[in-house]
Amino acid sequence: MSLQIVHYNTPILREKGAKITQFDAALLALSEAMIATMHAAHGIGLAAQQVGHALQLCVVDLRNADIDFTWELDGAKPPLELFMPMVLVNPVVRINPRTDDYVFEEGCLSFPEIRGDVIRPDGITVKFMDQHGVPHILATDGLFARCIQHEVDHLNGVLFIDRMEKPVRSALDKDIKALALATKSAGISS
Repeated sequence: MSLQIVHYNTPILREKGAKITQFDAALLALSEAMIATMHAAHGIGLAAQQVGHALQLCVVDLRNADIDFTWELDGAKPPLELFMPMVLVNPVVRINPRTDDYVFEEGCLSFPEIRGDVIRPDGITVKFMDQHGVPHILATDGLFARCIQHEVDHLNGVLFIDRMEKPVRSALDKDIKALALATKSAGISS
């Protein structure tokens, strides 16, 4: 079941997600629907706010991406196919010491056709629970780290356009304003 992805200027995109305390059938169903929605939209990540739920929940799937990153999940390096798509509940990201910042062009399913350079730290460690409430620790870098940072920003009401340097953001202002107007005209108020 695919869900509707909300676009920029929908108020819920600015809401901080509530911490999840119930690991039940409803959470499992929402997680599965988010994964289906992400795949249908050809995305690599999706946050609950993007489908109208202000929760600390996001999904990630990098199996089809260029593997330009490393990872260690719970002290091991399992193949991506064993743990992707990934469900991250109540994730907490820490920037790894002595990591460099990198500029990379990002897009977002809530900003169709809008892309821009964003500077992010390359190495992170994230503590989270899966959809069953099992705790995990993931250390990663490259695109994997960037994707998680992007989605965790969503969980805190922060959008990738907020992370852009002023000249990058200014170059996109016309398209961002047009999208905001289209969202408003559609009468979306989630």
